[in-house]
Amino acid sequence: MRAVVQRVKRAEVRVDSGVVGRIGCGLVVLLGVSKDDTAAAGEGLAEKIANLRIFDDGQGKMNRSLLEAGGQVLCVSQFTLYGDCRKGRRPSYDRAAPPEQASLIYESFVECLRKRGIPTETGKFRAMMDVELINDGPVTLLLDSDRLF
Repeated sequence: MRAVVQRVKRAEVRVDSGVVGRIGCGLVVLLGVSKDDTAAAGEGLAEKIANLRIFDDGQGKMNRSLLEAGGQVLCVSQFTLYGDCRKGRRPSYDRAAPPEQASLIYESFVECLRKRGIPTETGKFRAMMDVELINDGPVTLLLDSDRLF
């Protein structure tokens, strides 16, 4: 499982010009699911994201977690995180999970965040989405459940 995590002042996702998810201060999580991923991988990644110390404390240092800061999450599915561009000019998505599997694991990941008390909004799975956000920092991190980076 891969995630691009961006600290934001606010964000929203639209489908067909209608807002389907909106948050204030918190994190946008672009989430990709591979064929080999399980719900357990999502649980571990949700735990990591909830506790990353990337929010400012009283001295302006990144020393507080999403949980401590009281932030929200906007989670957007993004199979293109498994695009392999090493060969040729067209990305290969062979490692991405098929939609039926990816949807279940994506929903499980979102539920893991919600169970931790994190207000979590989502995009619409398999839809063309417009994601708008205001980066805070900017702070952007790449996470991989296999700890490849």
